[in-house]
Amino acid sequence: MTKTDPVLGTRALNRATLDRQLLLKRSHLTARAAVEHLLGLQAQNVKPPYYALAARLDGFRTEALSTLMADREVVRIVTMRSTIHTHTADDALTLRPLVQAARDRELTNFRKGLVGVDLDRLAAVARDLVEAEPRTMKQLREALLEEWPDADPQSLAIAARCRLPLVQVTPRGLWGQSGQVALTTAEHWLGRPAEPVPAPDATVLRYLAAFGPASVKDMQTWSGLTRLREAFERLRPRLLTFRDEHGVELFDLPDAPRPAADTPAPPRFLPEFDNLLLSHADRTRVIPAEYRGRSWVGNMVYATFLVDGFLAGVWKLEEESLVIEPFGKLTRAQRDEVTEEGARMLATMHPGSSYDIRFGTVVRPS
Repeated sequence: MTKTDPVLGTRALNRATLDRQLLLKRSHLTARAAVEHLLGLQAQNVKPPYYALAARLDGFRTEALSTLMADREVVRIVTMRSTIHTHTADDALTLRPLVQAARDRELTNFRKGLVGVDLDRLAAVARDLVEAEPRTMKQLREALLEEWPDADPQSLAIAARCRLPLVQVTPRGLWGQSGQVALTTAEHWLGRPAEPVPAPDATVLRYLAAFGPASVKDMQTWSGLTRLREAFERLRPRLLTFRDEHGVELFDLPDAPRPAADTPAPPRFLPEFDNLLLSHADRTRVIPAEYRGRSWVGNMVYATFLVDGFLAGVWKLEEESLVIEPFGKLTRAQRDEVTEEGARMLATMHPGSSYDIRFGTVVRPS
């Protein structure tokens, strides 16, 4: 970083990130291309990836993602931050090896329940089990307990999840269909082997394309990996550098869009756990300081909406109503725009259904 690096203010970072995230204006990308560009979609629950694409793509229909999943072109798998993501098949076989070191590190939290367990043998036994037929976590836990009766059952199952690239097989993940979580390996489900552990350089470039401008710490927060400084330094000759208002060095692709700070940003309805809100160490580019922590209570995370590009409140479908809870006062024009965007979201995600749209208080758990 040099003293002459241009400074990007919060609004400039906001607009750049929204553009990369396909949230400044809706994209004509296909669902598959969008999942690939975004490096996956956060998917702890089944529905969020669908809502995430509805907010980003012009003309999106739920069957577009369901078909990709049914055809095994995208899968649900634990990757970044030890959370489930919807990835393209190619990314499942490359990004999972990239973050494997973080999954191995996660296992240290369960070492007390794994005393005497040979983790290499556990991985081999678990692979044989889930490749013979998809198994639920309960079935996997019970089968592994037969091999290691003195171990903690939950730790055994978590060890299998950490050591193996386990995907959730369909119908889990399909829109409008139910199905409990059943697991097999990505290699078995996709019919091809995983890639060797790659250098992070190519993923750094893709991260910047989807989330930049960003710091080293930002990407480490997104990926759950550590020691990425070396990769950024290798790439430095190919990148531009900026500073944020606090002097933190930011990297970016030379040809990436960086819209003006006053570029209009329409309202957007996002699902719970949306990538936009979780993928930077400093989230003030999208979350005003006064609203930090407002979108969850305990383990309950709420779907959110943006006004002028920033987190502005939460929303919920409640019986036959879309309930919108702003965190602060909205102007009449903003309320009208939010209502219009809410109607568009409902028409996309629930065509043929009738929902009232009202501003109120989203019911929180006590």
